Amino acid sequence: MKKYQKPQAFAVETKDQRFAGTFEVLVPVPDRVKPHRVAGQFPTMQAAEGWMHSDEGQEAIAALFEKTKGR
Repeated sequence: MKKYQKPQAFAVETKDQRFAGTFEVLVPVPDRVKPHRVAGQFPTMQAAEGWMHSDEGQEAIAALFEKTKGR
């Protein structure tokens, strides 16, 4: 039996043409089809991934999970 694992945040290229060439962080949330977008735009994939693993990024992602947990 597999144990439930919290979905992990990931960085992708921004689909919004106004911010073409930038990257954003998306967080899959249980019971929601579309992932939440966090933070702002990042110039590179490495910058977005670096933010996800920073203290600020970890706190923002944890706060998002806490906010959606009560729904």
